[in-house]
Amino acid sequence: MTEAVQTKVERARRKVFRGVVVSDKMNKTRVVEIVRLVRHPFYEKISKKMSRFAAHDETNASHSGDLVEICATRPLSKTKRWRVVRVVKGAPTAGA
Repeated sequence: MTEAVQTKVERARRKVFRGVVVSDKMNKTRVVEIVRLVRHPFYEKISKKMSRFAAHDETNASHSGDLVEICATRPLSKTKRWRVVRVVKGAPTAGA
């Protein structure tokens, strides 16, 4: 006569980054470049660090130059561990 107590297990927050698509030549895969500022621990000079991630884009919605948001996901291939969540801002057009 005791009711089973259902507990909902919540996942940890996934890592989310914003970056620029630098390559859209592959089908359903985008190479996204993340630029971050890092302060040197002793000299305190701020320098730029770049990281490139292969991200899965199911609908091929993003193109080169777009600002996109990516989040961590399960491994989809040898190099893809990220997924394009949304296109934040489209690339500026050449004719404008």
